[in-house]
Amino acid sequence: MGECENHQVEGQAVYQIRVQGRLDERWSDWFSGLTVTVESENPLGTTMVGVIDQAALRGILNKIWDLNLALISVRRVEADGGEQKEEETK
Repeated sequence: MGECENHQVEGQAVYQIRVQGRLDERWSDWFSGLTVTVESENPLGTTMVGVIDQAALRGILNKIWDLNLALISVRRVEADGGEQKEEETK
């Protein structure tokens, strides 16, 4: 099995989602257990990080839409924090 096939079988990845708006850690449960933190360099920005699959990612993006938050970026990162793939959304 190739490396790509192994990744598809696992189905989960670490995502970093940045939004414009201030949310605190109390939102973590509503966002499927993602770690929610206010950005220190941008007090009006919030970063959410967690291990999720594509279906959960879609659900989280829908919740961001429902809250009328501006999506700054979605990044797929490796577990050690290194960036694997970047998918910027404006």
